[in-house]
Amino acid sequence: MGLNKNNISRVPKFTFAKDLETQKKQLKSNVLVKRFSKSRKDFSKDQYRPNYHYISPESTMNDPNGLCFWNGLWHLFYQGYPPEDPRQHWGHAISKDLIHWEDLPYAIYPNPEKACFSGSTLVEEDRVISMYHGTEEGNMIAISNDPLLLNWEKVSGKSVIPINQPDGSSWPFRVFDPCIWKEDNIYYALSGGTLPHKNSKRRTRANFLFESKDLKSWKYLHPFIEGDIFTIIGDDGACPYFWPIGDRYILLFFSHMSGGQSLIGNYDKKKKKFLVTSHHKFNFGSAFPGGLHAPSATPDGNGGIIVIFNMNPAKDTKGWDQIMTLPRKINILGKTSIQKDMIKIEPAGDIESIRYDGITKKNILLPANKEICINEINGNSIEIIAEIDINSSSMIELNVLRSPDKKEFTRICFFANRGYRNWERYDSWDQQKRIEASDSIISIDSSQSSLSSDTLSRPTESAPVYLEPNENLELRVFIDKSVLEVFVNKKQALAIRVYPSRKDSTGVSFKSQGGSSKILVLKNWKMKNIY
Repeated sequence: MGLNKNNISRVPKFTFAKDLETQKKQLKSNVLVKRFSKSRKDFSKDQYRPNYHYISPESTMNDPNGLCFWNGLWHLFYQGYPPEDPRQHWGHAISKDLIHWEDLPYAIYPNPEKACFSGSTLVEEDRVISMYHGTEEGNMIAISNDPLLLNWEKVSGKSVIPINQPDGSSWPFRVFDPCIWKEDNIYYALSGGTLPHKNSKRRTRANFLFESKDLKSWKYLHPFIEGDIFTIIGDDGACPYFWPIGDRYILLFFSHMSGGQSLIGNYDKKKKKFLVTSHHKFNFGSAFPGGLHAPSATPDGNGGIIVIFNMNPAKDTKGWDQIMTLPRKINILGKTSIQKDMIKIEPAGDIESIRYDGITKKNILLPANKEICINEINGNSIEIIAEIDINSSSMIELNVLRSPDKKEFTRICFFANRGYRNWERYDSWDQQKRIEASDSIISIDSSQSSLSSDTLSRPTESAPVYLEPNENLELRVFIDKSVLEVFVNKKQALAIRVYPSRKDSTGVSFKSQGGSSKILVLKNWKMKNIY
């Protein structure tokens, strides 16, 4: 489909009232909202389409953008691809609880930019500022102040940080996915990109800092990050989100090579530099196939942040592909110097509101090397919570989406003390404690998840997790048709896409390898459809 000369979108666009009640009335008859509702009904019988993870109501989607809390509601924006004009527009949904989402019309439309790529939002007292990348133009700013953020006006009508200099030459920085914040009445923004490595000259992750007093004129300052010894050659700093977390700061970003990541450190406000002290991954392998993609994050109002990611497909599904993870709440793990460099991560939102038909079982013995099927638990849209005394076991195995003959299953494994011997887990130099400070490993193996020939199994996703001596293993598992999310002791999280081909691939089993263990508490709920 050819574009007209000035990139005006073919998607219907509306101007909404400025008061909430009138906006609600207008939305009831809005043609896009009606179209979205019909589209969701048309997709509802798709066996892989999630029930309680957010997904675009029509067509495909890409990065989440501009997550924020405004006027009593959570706002999620995302790169949507409208069918009549399949260029990225900012899709829009709202929620009271981060779980149930209501579709709203597209928020930001391309023009003058060719497409609306990724960006963030800044909530001020009387307005919300969006800063995003407009393809072929540069980084753009749009502003909204109405109750539901339905009307957006672009500042200056053009890019505020153009891709190239006025004479067409390149800048000494990359103009790409931006984020925005405010300090002492000055606006600051980061732009994602790369810089050449000092010695090898190969590309490494970078983020570039800008400042502005009026949102229209921006001055480049310098590369923002010092002390990054963690990211690797080939990473880039796309989709940055920079926020305080506890008494530290966190920068989330996406590397097109190795996926979602974050850096934790201290912010030198005088030098305007982020001094990195630690690193956390959200992908443990490539973002493709079926892996985590880009983040969108905002403060939770309690010293932490809420972050949501999109996830890539591993199988062609007609008319749609990517989905959003459950929102995650992230904070600093604890108060010691080591814990301040580690994150606490857990699901966010009112998950309890979508549970039904719950069961609880206690004190289930897992004999050594024997698979135990839990016949009372089955389904492909469920939540499982298990607290396990690992005892003498060297490995705890949880199989989900398991067919009765086990020709299809997805394997979640916890390997006790099988990771790196991580001396940094202790502040002291006590030799015995240092010797014992080994990480464990949590992994998801999807090699047997599907018998379909067109499904791409993801290489085993394996992540470190440290349990204190005598700390029980706590697994919180979310299964939702084609997505699996695993949270471990509020210290680690994994997520992959899976596509079981058989309708009876819904079973659950446990196995304790090497020695016996005990499931102290096992809880399970079926999960409602949020639409």
